[in-house]
Amino acid sequence: MFVPQFSFQVFDHAMARGFQNRFSTQYRCYSVSMLAGPNDRSDVEKGGKIIMPPSALDQLSRLNITYPMLFKLTNKNSDRMTHCGVLEFVADEGICYLPHWMMQNLLLEEGGLVQVESVNLMVATYSKFQPQSPDFLDITNPKAVLENALRNFACLTTGDVIAINYNEKIYELRVMETKPDKAVSIIECDMNVDFDAPLGYKEPERRPQHQEEPTAFTGSGNRLDGKTKGIEPSPAPLAPSDIKRGIPNYDFKVGRITFIRNSRPQPRKIDDAMNRFIAFSGQGQSLRKKGRKP
Repeated sequence: MFVPQFSFQVFDHAMARGFQNRFSTQYRCYSVSMLAGPNDRSDVEKGGKIIMPPSALDQLSRLNITYPMLFKLTNKNSDRMTHCGVLEFVADEGICYLPHWMMQNLLLEEGGLVQVESVNLMVATYSKFQPQSPDFLDITNPKAVLENALRNFACLTTGDVIAINYNEKIYELRVMETKPDKAVSIIECDMNVDFDAPLGYKEPERRPQHQEEPTAFTGSGNRLDGKTKGIEPSPAPLAPSDIKRGIPNYDFKVGRITFIRNSRPQPRKIDDAMNRFIAFSGQGQSLRKKGRKP
């Protein structure tokens, strides 16, 4: 009987220690714009971390919570949950301040109750986002912009719609998928990022273009003499009398090939007597006049 009693006591002690190391409490939540103080805390809106009261830090220190401190936020009225990190412990007692996009995911109003529990999450290896507006495509390098914005986040939860600020404009992205779990830690991790088509995005219709084959030397040239190029006179029609039939070879013999060559017409022979050239055949003239002798 001693052995079962001893094992039961050890198990009971382990269960009690497990519950003691778990932080769980309720706070009234408000948006960061309600945070009192002279300093502008708009940086809280750019990330996924909350501001908690100093008593939470004392309690977490006594429970030996492992770092980084990650929390699960639950709205029991709407059964909505998300995960976050903590930025500072400067809130008033019983109050915590959340980014506006986180309150929208939890369907919380100003002053609503939220359950805050400490959790341990696996390190992210993959995440997929869907922009909620086609305007996100106007960003030149969206992956670099998202990587810079996620430095202000501690974890991601599948189904959340996070908000990032770029060039004084808010872009909302839905977390479509996370690996290896539905809630992951993104602190000091090597995570692959992918994008879905933005919500409401329509691909432009591609009209088929009929490309004609290029034809070389289609331009019109100019002649140096000023005449129009490319206009040739149409040939005059031939009269039936102009068509001459070939003369048959009446001397044709079988087995003999005769090459008939067209010879040029011989010039007419002119009478040699008419065109005979006689040198010094003209009559001479004397410069001195011959006088008659008396």
